[in-house]
Amino acid sequence: MGTERTWAYRVEEPHGSAGWRPLGGRSPRWRGKITTDTARQGAEYVAALVVTDLATEWKVNGICEQHTRVIVWADEEGTGPDDAVFTVEIQPHVGPE
Repeated sequence: MGTERTWAYRVEEPHGSAGWRPLGGRSPRWRGKITTDTARQGAEYVAALVVTDLATEWKVNGICEQHTRVIVWADEEGTGPDDAVFTVEIQPHVGPE
């Protein structure tokens, strides 16, 4: 008790010269809030949960990795990575195997 923390997250995909846009358009599927129970479960933990969910969906649907980024903010969603607590970018494997 007393150590709960709410984190807002959003998953984005590249959108050419326009920069980035929310994955899935305006779908609430890849943006939301997660409440953690302990101080050790910080922004990196929340991003890991979201990335795990993404990877699982890609695998189930037979989709290769997609270029995305997960942005995590404390409490409320911000405007982008500049005001985020943590951002992780996932880039598909490029090059020889």
